[in-house]
Order: sequence, then structure tokens, then C-alpha cells
Amino acid sequence: MGNWVPFVVLTVLTWGAYIPTLHKGQAALGGSGLHAFLMVGVAYLLVAILIPGTLIARAGSWGAFTSTGMTLTIAAGALGALGALGIVFALINGGRPTVVPPLVFAGAPVVSVFVAMLYNPPQNSPSPMFFIGLIMAAVGASLVMSFRPT
Repeated sequence: MGNWVPFVVLTVLTWGAYIPTLHKGQAALGGSGLHAFLMVGVAYLLVAILIPGTLIARAGSWGAFTSTGMTLTIAAGALGALGALGIVFALINGGRPTVVPPLVFAGAPVVSVFVAMLYNPPQNSPSPMFFIGLIMAAVGASLVMSFRPT
């Protein structure tokens, strides 16, 4: 295939873990989306610093921060940033826009489900339809790859 494939795998794994990690961190911050968004902003060093910081300061709710919540939400931000970097490297190393996104966006939801189940183990075994869905995601990505525009 090419040198870009490992970067697609990097992106699938990191972006697949992003939302469940963010959710877990948010829960550890007392459910405050503003506090979680601030920590993601620290990881990205962009927009999420000033706006939530000001809102949290106005609310006087700095006490909602916990070390676990801050660690998890910063980790979630880092996972998202690593995924974005994986996309950039995949494209720089020969991946095409008709190939990279279908692989990433077919794989990331599958990873996300497994990370979410790791964080919140299901009480019952998954339905056979769950496994059929996994197979369908793989078949869908294969079809997109096989019949992509050239």
C-alpha cells in the first residue's frame, strides 16, 4: 500500500478513543462540559483556553477540577491532536483524500465503541447484531476502497 497506512492506523486508534476518553474525563470533572473543554483546549493550545476559562471564572467553579478529570480530558485532547497529525502524515506520505477518510471514519467508530466498553463494561454480552455491525463496517470500508473514484 504505502507509507501512509501506519498514519491512518494511528488516526483510527486515537480518534476512536477520543470521544469515550473525553466523556470519561468530563464525568470525572463533575459532568462539567466547560471544564472538560478547557482541558481539551490545553492539549490543542487553541480556542478552548480563553472562552471556557472566562466562563468558568465568571461562574466561580474552579473547584470542579480534579486531577483525574484534568488528566483524562487532556489525554482526550492529545488523542484528537494525534489523530489529526496522523491524517496530515497519511496525506503527506501518499494517502489520497478518496482513501484516507473512508478508512479513518470506518475504523474510528469501531475503536470508539471498544474503548467506551472498556471504560464502561457492558452488563450483558453484545448482541450478535453488534458483531454483524462490525463486519458491515469492514465490508463498507472495503467497498469504498475497491470502488473509490480514480
